Amino acid sequence: MNASHAHRHPVFCTVVPPHLLDKIARSENTRRADAAQRTLEQDSFLRTRRRVTTVRGIAPASAAPVSDEPRRTVYDAQHRTRLPGKKVRGEGEAASKDATVNRAYAGLGATYELFLKGFGRHSIDDSGLALDASVHYGEDYNNAFWDGQQMVFGDGDGDLFLDFTVSVDVIGHELAHGVTQYTANLEYHGQSGALNESMSDVFGSLIKQYSLDQTAEDADWLIGAGLLGPNVSGVALRSMKAPGTAYDDDELGKDPQPATMDDYVDTVRDNGGVHINSGIPNHAFYLVATELGGKAWERAGRIWYDTLTGGELASDADFKDFARLSVAAAVARYGDGGAEHQALQKAWSAVGLG
Repeated sequence: MNASHAHRHPVFCTVVPPHLLDKIARSENTRRADAAQRTLEQDSFLRTRRRVTTVRGIAPASAAPVSDEPRRTVYDAQHRTRLPGKKVRGEGEAASKDATVNRAYAGLGATYELFLKGFGRHSIDDSGLALDASVHYGEDYNNAFWDGQQMVFGDGDGDLFLDFTVSVDVIGHELAHGVTQYTANLEYHGQSGALNESMSDVFGSLIKQYSLDQTAEDADWLIGAGLLGPNVSGVALRSMKAPGTAYDDDELGKDPQPATMDDYVDTVRDNGGVHINSGIPNHAFYLVATELGGKAWERAGRIWYDTLTGGELASDADFKDFARLSVAAAVARYGDGGAEHQALQKAWSAVGLG
């Protein structure tokens, strides 16, 4: 791990945004409202604890020999909130009888493999950091999160949300917050926070595409497909292809994500709309990837990874900063006369950041 990253401040990041849970917490359905309220209260507690830990300082991870193999451990929280819980599967051990445990284990592996094979990165910190995850967290807990040190998955309420290990892109999304933590360390508010969220959506989607061996044209570009319950009018938590169309439901409300700067949302909620305005850089990535075609992690993903890890992206960067640096990264890797440079310029112009 680079010395400059040893004292990075982890943030508490959840895949289901608070504005969505706020809407459900006002439901006339008491069971749904109570489950959402409990999730919000637990998230608030964890967010506060993370701030305290940040103030006290985070001990850097101990040095370990870097291997091309992951070091995964899955724990069962047994519906409690004390982490990590009981160890139920370690690296190389036989599959569990619990499908949730096996999905978490496989998702950790898929994330490790994409970063290693696609970008030459050894785990979250590029120094072989062990990948830990806890499943069956809390009662009807409607979220999954990266707490700065490990992954945690709720089972959902079985009504509006299903088991949070069902979508490999959700697993990848949360672990990618760790990659951001160890690299650009984007501050979790406003446009830098929206970039932080967008990085996780981008790499979460790439992890799913890589694991399914999909081209950009074949991918669904959805984050959290399969996560919403059968009675919800929606297909996922977010759509990178068409932000604002992932769901439109009486309980969840309407997907508020904009696709361009024309519809940028100024708000104090959700840390300045980090889960909302992330739709804009998300859509830019989708446009670049589909313009270039083929496997999205090979060129579009490489440019995004170079931008995130190149050392020039400030922790308080805004969308224009990222757009400018991504174009520079494309030129540095592929030259200024190629399809990559043109795709970047075209995409950023299309979302209002030309």
